[in-house]
Amino acid sequence: MTRSGGAAPLSLWRPGPRRLTRLLVGLWLFGIGEALVVAAELGNSPWTVFAEGVSFQTPLSIGTATVVVSFVILLLWIPLGERPGLGTIANAVLVGVAIDATLAVLGRAPLGVRIGELVVGIALVGVGSGFYLGSALGPGPRDGLMTGLHRITGRSVALLRGGIEVSALVAGAVLGGTFGIGTLVFAVLIGPAVALALRVAPDSTGGRIRTDH
Repeated sequence: MTRSGGAAPLSLWRPGPRRLTRLLVGLWLFGIGEALVVAAELGNSPWTVFAEGVSFQTPLSIGTATVVVSFVILLLWIPLGERPGLGTIANAVLVGVAIDATLAVLGRAPLGVRIGELVVGIALVGVGSGFYLGSALGPGPRDGLMTGLHRITGRSVALLRGGIEVSALVAGAVLGGTFGIGTLVFAVLIGPAVALALRVAPDSTGGRIRTDH
C-alpha cells in the first residue's frame, strides 16, 4: 500500500479531511469488529488471541495489550528501515481503544447471539480495513513488519504472513488467549470481506490499493 524504506512521503502525514475521515472511521469499525469477535467467545483473530493472552498474564486490558503489542512491533520496523505514516500510528492506538470501549458495553450472550457477533464482527473488520486501506496513510504495524521482512529476506509475503500469524496464534494460545472455530472462520472470511469492502469503497487518492502484501 505504501513505499517501503526511505522517508515517508509527506502525504502520509498531511491528509485532507476525506482521507482523515476514512482513516478514523475505518479504524474505529475495525476495533468494534474485533471486540464483537472477542465477545462471541468462539475464537479470536490470531493477533487478538495474542493480545488477549497478554491481557490474561498482565494487568492490561485486551485493548491496552493490543496497543502495547502494536508499538512493540513498530520498534521492529527500525532495523527493517520501514517508515510509518499517520495511519500507522493511528492504527496502533485507535484499534485497541475501540476494542476496550466496545467490550465495556457488551455482555455475555446466548450462543445464537454470539454466532451473530462473530459474523458481524468479521464483516466490520473487513469494512474497517477497506476504509483504512483506502485512506492510504501508511501500513498498519503488522503489515509493515511483513513487508519489511519481505523486502529484506526476499521470502514471499504469503509465507511470512502465515508464519507470523501462526506464531502469534500459538504464543497467544499458550498465554491463555481464546482460539477455536471462530479463529478458523475469521481466517477464511476476512480476505473476501476486505476485498468486497475495497470494491465498494475504493482508494480515496484515486490510485490502486495494493492488497497483495
